[in-house]
Amino acid sequence: MIRNATKLAMVAAAGVLMLAVGGAADARPRLTGEEQLAKLLEGRVAGEPVNCISMPNVQSSRVIDKTAIVYGSGSTIYVQRPRSGAETLDSDDILVTQLTTSQLCSIDTVQLRDRNGYFWRGFVGLDKFVPYTKPAKVALAD
Repeated sequence: MIRNATKLAMVAAAGVLMLAVGGAADARPRLTGEEQLAKLLEGRVAGEPVNCISMPNVQSSRVIDKTAIVYGSGSTIYVQRPRSGAETLDSDDILVTQLTTSQLCSIDTVQLRDRNGYFWRGFVGLDKFVPYTKPAKVALAD
């Protein structure tokens, strides 16, 4: 009986230690939206802003909390910093876009829906899209 109690105490102590270590790992500071965006854009160069992007060419989209929406299209990523509503952007949002053409443009709006309950959370008014690409590698002459 004492042996089982000792084992139980050791298992409980190990569990408490794992919780403490797990809590410490979660305690690191979370990056702000601006920091997340900067990290995503590392090694890329901004191009001239464009009014529209072709949605059939968009392969991914990502919401950066309170900052921007990033659309991936091949090797180019387009950063959309909304004219209005950016402070409500949440990485857990679902973007709902109603298009009249195959393009998403700076005059459009995007609805934000909660991922869990799908209830309406608001919308953002878009602005120009800034394309970011990786610079071409320059070959060194011998």
